[in-house]
Amino acid sequence: MAAPDLALLLAALAMLALRGAGLLVAGALRPEHPFIAWATAVSQATLAAFVALAVLAPVGILATVPLPARLAGLAAGLLGFALLRGRLLPALGLGLGALVAVRLALGG
Repeated sequence: MAAPDLALLLAALAMLALRGAGLLVAGALRPEHPFIAWATAVSQATLAAFVALAVLAPVGILATVPLPARLAGLAAGLLGFALLRGRLLPALGLGLGALVAVRLALGG
């Protein structure tokens, strides 16, 4: 796996781990509790901000990934998120898979 792909995967896993830790700490609260909804929204917004920066203004080794590959990954992730009714991990996997596929198709 290329370094940019690994960086994106590790960032997504770290966000999911933090989200899971927060849910464990808040285990006494019902899943529909307003605090849980807020924590979920903050987690997803943080991830969305990271993804937007990674797609539009990449730095370091991520800047070597072509824009079409980054846009394909974003589109596939958003489509997966919508079709899978908000399931974040499968949507991230679809986005990463599309990014890698387009990058390979472009010869990178």
